[in-house]
Amino acid sequence: MTETPGALTASPSSSTLSPAIEVRGLQRTYGQGPSAYEAVRGVDLDVPAGSITALLGTNGAGKTSILEVIEGLVPATDGTVSVLGLDPIGDRAVLRRRTGVLLQRSGFSGDLTVRETLRQWSGTLTAPRPVDELLSLLALQERADVRMLALSGGEARRVELACALMGDPELVILDEPTTGLDPESRRAVWRIVSDLRDGGATVLLTTHYLEEAEALADRLEIMHAGRIVRSGTPHEIAQGHPSTISFTGAPDLPDDLAGVTRIVHDRGRTILETDALQRSLSDLLTWAGHHGIALEDLDARSPSLESVFLSIADGR
Repeated sequence: MTETPGALTASPSSSTLSPAIEVRGLQRTYGQGPSAYEAVRGVDLDVPAGSITALLGTNGAGKTSILEVIEGLVPATDGTVSVLGLDPIGDRAVLRRRTGVLLQRSGFSGDLTVRETLRQWSGTLTAPRPVDELLSLLALQERADVRMLALSGGEARRVELACALMGDPELVILDEPTTGLDPESRRAVWRIVSDLRDGGATVLLTTHYLEEAEALADRLEIMHAGRIVRSGTPHEIAQGHPSTISFTGAPDLPDDLAGVTRIVHDRGRTILETDALQRSLSDLLTWAGHHGIALEDLDARSPSLESVFLSIADGR
C-alpha cells in the first residue's frame, strides 16, 4: 500500500472491537455544600475506535469538564472512565505516549521561534515525528524562524496542533481546534483531522462550528446543562426534527396546511415547522397563488444540525 507523503498514520488500537473511550455515569461537581455546582450530571459516552466524534454543546454545557476527566487532569466526582482500556489517572504515563491533546490555550514561551518550540516539544516524546515534517504538514515552513509572540492567533493554533500530532498518537483529543483560523486554514485542519481517522486514529473534538461537526464527525454527542441530550450520526440526529419554511411577512395562514406542526412569527418573518416539507410547501404555494399573495424571500430547508442545536438551546 502506498502512502501520501506527510500523511498521518496511527498505531492500531489495542482492540478495534471496544470503544477507544468509554464513560459511564460520569459526574463532575465543583465545590461542596450548598454552593456546589454540578457541571456534569451522569454522562454515558462511547467514542468508537477509528472514528471522529464531535462533542457539542451550549456554553457551560460541561464539555471541557468531561475532557479534563478523560485527559486525566482531574478525577471524576463519580462514575467510571476508560481510555484505550486504561485508567486516565492511574495509567496517565502510559496514555500520554499514545495520546495527543490540543487544549484551548497553551503555555508556550513567546520568545522561542516556531522551530525551537517544536524541537523543545519533541524532546518530551519517546518517538517524535521530524520537526520539518510537522512544519510542512501544518504549512508553517515560512514561519519556522518567527518567534511565537509574533504569530497570528491562527498561526499559533497551528503550532499547537503540530505539537499534539508530533507523537503520531493513537487517540487525539482536540478542544476547539480551529478557533482563530481563517476559512482556508480551517479546511486545511479538517483535511488533517480526516487523515488521522483514515490512518486508524480515534479523534474526539469539541467545536462551536456546527458546519465543522457536520463536515468531520462520524458521530455527534450534544450536551446541554451537564447531560448528553442527543447522540448519533448527523443524519440520525436530524431525523425526526422538523423542516422549516420561512418567508417575509405575516399573512393570515390557514390552519390546515399539510404537515405543518408549528407557526412562528419572528422579526417580520413567518416560520413554519413541518414534518412533510414537500406537501407543506405545495399546499402553501397553492394557497398563496389562489389568494394572490407573494411570499417574499421564501426559504425551505430540510432538518439541519443548526436547527436541532438551536431547539436544544431553546429548551425544546
